[in-house]
Amino acid sequence: MSRILTVGAAQTGPIQRADSRSDVVERLIALLRQGADAGCDLVVFPELALTTFFPRWWVDDRAEFDHFFETEMPGSDTKPLFDEAARLGVGFHLGYAELTPDGHHYNTAILVERDGLLAGRYRKVHLPGHHEHEPWREFQHLERYYFEPGDGFSVFGAFGGVVGMAICNDRRWPETYRVLGLQGCEMALIGYNTPIHYPPDPSQDVLQGFHNGLVLQSGAYQNGMWVVGVAKAGEEEGCLLLGESSIVAPSGEVRARCTTDGDELVVAECDLDMCSNYKDTLFNFGYYRRPEVYGRITGQTGVEVPDDVASSLGGDDGTGGT
Repeated sequence: MSRILTVGAAQTGPIQRADSRSDVVERLIALLRQGADAGCDLVVFPELALTTFFPRWWVDDRAEFDHFFETEMPGSDTKPLFDEAARLGVGFHLGYAELTPDGHHYNTAILVERDGLLAGRYRKVHLPGHHEHEPWREFQHLERYYFEPGDGFSVFGAFGGVVGMAICNDRRWPETYRVLGLQGCEMALIGYNTPIHYPPDPSQDVLQGFHNGLVLQSGAYQNGMWVVGVAKAGEEEGCLLLGESSIVAPSGEVRARCTTDGDELVVAECDLDMCSNYKDTLFNFGYYRRPEVYGRITGQTGVEVPDDVASSLGGDDGTGGT
């Protein structure tokens, strides 16, 4: 028996600093309605889907940017989205900046079921960029300044399957997918805001689309799960953001992909039972994995070249790691 989940990847175009929450929510509701018309059970929105990507700017007092954060979910501005989801019977995934009652700041995503009720929350683990003012950059990437890291990856029983979440830079790390996969994840939902220009190494700029597809497709294939990667795209406050939102099957094949850099919905019917084609064969973790030889994955952070190898290189391992 097949378990078909019809999913919409709801890419948004840019959100400018002057755009109000209510105007942005109206755009999301329009995409949600398109999803309902297309028969979607679930519509996936991007990372920081309610505001511009504010970590591109430095302020000495971070509290000046607290207005970009949500203190409750739903709040007065976002409740219409929840109400419309319940009315339509379509669930959604939403990324936003979260300010908790006890003062913690997170880059967060939530999963909302078809009845408009919260089914899960995730806080970004792999925070990219830098935490100090770097005025030489045209646009900064200060997530490590504005956000605290989340504490891990969880899965949730929702939409008739096992659903996980990750955010943007998380998608570049294989550990993200593997930890979700080890919990039986059948579909990973990943929002992103990815600048096309990468100041530390501009040679990577032309590869942004390739690298995005590479990590989404390999993560899906190597863990036997569907992966839905959804962008905020286009020119936002003068910064170009990557689009190419995609729905990827457990085979690693792209089933749907956005072709514009604006508000756009693409839809795919996702058979969750297809995951077993890979989880029970080539990537049967219980039969093939050798965790006793993977200790370095959790035992260290930076690169550590073995002493005998380093000595053969004249004592300079050339990695810059520790």
